[in-house]
Amino acid sequence: MSEFHIGSVVTFGGYLWRILDLQPGAALMITEHIIEQHSYHNCAGDVTWADCSLRKYLNGEFYNKFTPAEQLRIVPVLNNNPDNSWYGSRGGEDTQDFIFLLSIEEAVCKYFGDSRQNLENRSAKQRYWFQKKDENNDKRKSTLDGHGWWWWLRSPGRDNRRAVYIHGDGNVGIQGNGTFRYNSINVHPSTGNNKGGVRPALWLSL
Repeated sequence: MSEFHIGSVVTFGGYLWRILDLQPGAALMITEHIIEQHSYHNCAGDVTWADCSLRKYLNGEFYNKFTPAEQLRIVPVLNNNPDNSWYGSRGGEDTQDFIFLLSIEEAVCKYFGDSRQNLENRSAKQRYWFQKKDENNDKRKSTLDGHGWWWWLRSPGRDNRRAVYIHGDGNVGIQGNGTFRYNSINVHPSTGNNKGGVRPALWLSL
């Protein structure tokens, strides 16, 4: 399939997807834009990716929006879920997912340029934000209905009541936002709510 190369945008299941990686017979893809807003979890308290309601939604209701033929092309993957390297909060057990969110390591070190130097060398002044002047911030920006908005990663924030996210300017909120209630009074101009954006990722059989 000649249209499948890293960085290309393809259509699958009615969505636009950007190719992040290619392996023999399969492509890793993430939606080109934020496709909806969703809570990371449906109640207050500690949670990891393995048990959150957003994972259940993506691998259930969202997955079932694809046709049977499309579902056969979505490759289940075993995801490792590391602890937050700045705060030590638990990443939780490994998960087998059809649909998933990127981890902080994937978003920072692999698929939107390599900013591992900033991740691995936290300065004394960095408490909540990753690096506002990181050269790869522009690559992580995304929009919902044409407006810049923040989107979830699956990694835990500074504790397990928060999850890491990508700010509207592409910066990494490594301290995290509340998995059930959010630390922002800003609302999206077209939806009227402040929930985090969702950019699903999946491996597609070629």
